Amino acid sequence: MGVLRSRKDEVHMKHVLLGVLLGVACASWGQTLPAESGMRTIFNGKDLTGWDGDPRFWSVTNGIIRGETTPANPCKGNTFLVWTAGRTTDFELRLSFRCTAANNSGVQYRSTPFGAEAPAKWRVKGYQHELRNENKLPNVSGFIYDEGGKRGRICLAGEKAVWNTKKNVMGSLIDAEGYKKLMKLNDWNEIAILARGNHIQHYLNGQLVLDFTDEAEVKLLEGVLALQLHAGKPMWAEFKNIRIKDLK
Repeated sequence: MGVLRSRKDEVHMKHVLLGVLLGVACASWGQTLPAESGMRTIFNGKDLTGWDGDPRFWSVTNGIIRGETTPANPCKGNTFLVWTAGRTTDFELRLSFRCTAANNSGVQYRSTPFGAEAPAKWRVKGYQHELRNENKLPNVSGFIYDEGGKRGRICLAGEKAVWNTKKNVMGSLIDAEGYKKLMKLNDWNEIAILARGNHIQHYLNGQLVLDFTDEAEVKLLEGVLALQLHAGKPMWAEFKNIRIKDLK
């Protein structure tokens, strides 16, 4: 009888553990952004004070930062508008963006300029929050791209993942149908980036779409913030309501 009870207990514990794991997965799915508090605005809505970028591409109109390339004014390499009034370590960033579907954009953080003089100072490398006017996974806003590095798409939108010597996906945060409903094509979308140590979270319109822990030797813990204008096809990207909070 003692052996029989032990086996029953073992089966029971397996069921309990499975329930806990399913509960954790369900808790992660659909997680919403905490209420905003203690943030400061870092774009004055009038001009590019506190920011530095190639004046051929960046301007401010009606309270909006606009980056634009045209057939007559192309961008031969990725170029960035760099925030010069601070740096990103442990932080929370929130902003609204919209862009054309002809190309893609991004928000660079914990990054490093290639040089001190133009145009190298307007090109940076590091973590990038991808921005796109698309709603079909995986080519959507929210994934982390290793701009100027070797890891490519470090973590995709919808993934909860850890990178040791390679990426290990631990769970899913949103499916294709859920993302399609969440993303507003041809309209303003709100993103949030939360970074504490090596743990990074990306939110889109208030919902968690990426949860990433970087345990690689090349993980980034500090650097500049910048907005991307991508080389290639003519495009524009716009940004507003940019605010940040130091989490240290």
